[in-house]
Amino acid sequence: MVLGKRLLISTILAAGGVPLAQPAAAAPWVRGFVVGAYEYAFRYGGRAGFARQGEIEPGVDCPHGSTLHFANPDQTRRAVARQKWRLPQEADMVAEPPGLEDVRSPLGTRFGIWVRALAYRAYKRGIETYVNPWAAEDPGQPQATGRIGDGFNLDGKVKDTDFVSPDGEKGIDNNLYRAWGCDAPWRGNGNATLDLRANDKMQEGLYTMVVRVSGKQDPRNDSDATIEIGYSPDKIVRDARAGIANDYSYRILKSAQYTKMKAVVKDGVAESEQVAELHSPRISWFYDQTGDADFHQGRLRLKMAPDGLTATGLLGGYRNWRDLYAENTFAQDGGQQGVREHEDHVSLYYALRRNADGMYNPKTGKYDGISAAYRLRLTSAFVVDPDKPMDIPILLGDVKRKQIFEAIKANTIRGAETRVPQAVPPGTGEASYPGMERGVAELRSRDFFLTTLDRPHYPDGVGLNQRGEPIDDNGQVIEKRPKPQQQVSNEPAPALKSATAQP
Repeated sequence: MVLGKRLLISTILAAGGVPLAQPAAAAPWVRGFVVGAYEYAFRYGGRAGFARQGEIEPGVDCPHGSTLHFANPDQTRRAVARQKWRLPQEADMVAEPPGLEDVRSPLGTRFGIWVRALAYRAYKRGIETYVNPWAAEDPGQPQATGRIGDGFNLDGKVKDTDFVSPDGEKGIDNNLYRAWGCDAPWRGNGNATLDLRANDKMQEGLYTMVVRVSGKQDPRNDSDATIEIGYSPDKIVRDARAGIANDYSYRILKSAQYTKMKAVVKDGVAESEQVAELHSPRISWFYDQTGDADFHQGRLRLKMAPDGLTATGLLGGYRNWRDLYAENTFAQDGGQQGVREHEDHVSLYYALRRNADGMYNPKTGKYDGISAAYRLRLTSAFVVDPDKPMDIPILLGDVKRKQIFEAIKANTIRGAETRVPQAVPPGTGEASYPGMERGVAELRSRDFFLTTLDRPHYPDGVGLNQRGEPIDDNGQVIEKRPKPQQQVSNEPAPALKSATAQP
């Protein structure tokens, strides 16, 4: 009954408000959906009933387990000891700071020391690690070794190294899963920490993603259908149980982060054509990360429930692996995320580069892209065009943060391409100062860390502290700036500029 009502409404809307006289089986139809869950299509090969105190099932796809980077002092000691230029006692001092048990916040103090030390692991002092991961030794990343993987056959070939889909299709290209699928914060049955964080922020209103499928024959079988995917300026509506509410209306913006594709629907599964560029919102949990996912040779598959109330999908293509590195690393900063989430973005950099398999660059003779697939879970919605063309809204209070993110991303890509160490733009988490210095104030071994651990240096007023206030090179605030109120604008953001500060 619900399905009949929704299709009737869609049919009337498609006819400009006049009921169509054609048979229902051959009438124009529209189905809309809002995305409620959006995550990298990593598989988890563990046993469903596994339970053991204090242990996570490794799974057949990651026989060596999930990443353990910086999970304990021994892991951090090994990471710091790899730099031959460090003082002999430095790795031990960083791993277990003397006097830590006497401070009021031992975990916070140790966290700050680890973050700072891990941010400088290059071949010599003064080169920041996460902006210049190529300048550090590859610590090694456990990679997925299973044969089953979700995704698409993007290159039209069946290679020995390809995955096989769960339903038996050969030739699946998803090297992002191979490179990154054992990373702890992205690994689980829908409960990985960063999956949860990203979906939670999306559902809270950070951004909204919608899909609209339409055709002229039948919503279950249509040889001439259309799929649209894109950004909506309308926040997701949740029901009383915190789920995604059915059948609310969302506008779809046909500017950035939007793609329209031809498709075929068979038994309720809509399969798009493969397009040179597929634009859609990217996975984000902060405003600075938001933007265009930009899949090359992209495809979309949507499995719609018979009642039209839900759908699941896969979105895939080749993504620039340097973009993926930056989007994950600089959500906050590489050190914070590494220590908290047990990721090592230096390992990630090398794993992505090693597994790149698309977007061949004739100038370098290497691949700029890595095959990838994202999972979608969707809820029925009315996806409508706005009354007039509009652009993606801008959060004015976060424009500066967005610009800083784009600047550090640009410096990282430039360094990877030129092998010339790049500066840390002021205002980034990588340049956070004097957070660690304040954190070790109670530590009896503080002088060792204050004189040994590296940090960026900027001209007075260029550097910023953790509160975004301009500081001198000693960390003292030299000017008070009023914090801008959060506002939304549809005007384009100011032009972005790269960093000019020197390391």
